[in-house]
Amino acid sequence: MIKQQSKIAIIGAGIAGLSCATALQNAGLEVTLFEKSRCVSGRMSTRITDQWQCDHGAQYFTASDAKFAVEVQRWHEAGVAKLWQPRLQMFDGIKFTDKTSLKYRYVGVPRQTSPAKFLAQNLNLISSTTINQIALVNNQWQLSSKEYGQLNHVFDALILAIPSPQAKVLLESSAPKLAKIAASVVMQGCWSLMCCFNNNLELPFDGLFVQNSLLSWVARDDAKPSRNLYNSAYTEVWILHANCEWSEIHIDENADIVAEKMITEFIKLGGSTPQDYTTHLWRYADCANYSTLGSIWDDTLQVGLCGDWLNGGKVQGAWLSGQILAEQLLNPAT
Repeated sequence: MIKQQSKIAIIGAGIAGLSCATALQNAGLEVTLFEKSRCVSGRMSTRITDQWQCDHGAQYFTASDAKFAVEVQRWHEAGVAKLWQPRLQMFDGIKFTDKTSLKYRYVGVPRQTSPAKFLAQNLNLISSTTINQIALVNNQWQLSSKEYGQLNHVFDALILAIPSPQAKVLLESSAPKLAKIAASVVMQGCWSLMCCFNNNLELPFDGLFVQNSLLSWVARDDAKPSRNLYNSAYTEVWILHANCEWSEIHIDENADIVAEKMITEFIKLGGSTPQDYTTHLWRYADCANYSTLGSIWDDTLQVGLCGDWLNGGKVQGAWLSGQILAEQLLNPAT
């Protein structure tokens, strides 16, 4: 059981890490969050330039779980999330059909990173710090980073809220049983392409689920609420996601060649060649075999794991995984 005065380190400031950190801090524990990027949010990410912005990671989130629905309502009331009601279609390789759904789809506003930044605002966050080594010394966790070497502070407990392959590498020496669990979950990459157009494409959908193609998802980013391109030379910005199987096969391919292939497929769907584009490779975007453990906590070593890969995927799965792990720490009997 975690002690009230314990100092806890969390590696990873995606939704799972932020969710867990918030719950533990609200319970009165001292939490320090480490993030390798400059900003929080993980795959709930937005690319921002002087001319345009585009959500190039998780496209939206749903709230089928009652507890997460309450959290989404809190985000909505804080002005960092809104309901998105896009024109949705499906393409099966032959024909387009309208997609009807009773799901409520939400997005962060004014960009997808906004809920994560809202969660992080009162947390002790150390960004641009890549934790590349951990060690349990005298029952306390010592961390080292690529940028600064061994850090001065030690921690009573450690939580890894990072993709399973990264967790496996960090845990191999100090917690081999947890490393083995992490190694059992295979994560897959996803090529993402942000496309800028100086004309209206006039496509009959805002979001398109694609089958039997190297693409899996196509969406007009500026169709989402609270987006604008008022200061832009571009009229529309579209996001293209390749499917994970194709992305894995082409994981090491030149980005411009990948972009050319994705644009060719977009043109087949009624799109056109963009005036500008930017690629991004999500190395760990999805799982071939999601775990359903929810989270993992080793009370003897005082180390735990949370993340969407442990809880069925998606934003909801990540947030709930962080909550489940926090509950394990605070109430181990449950």
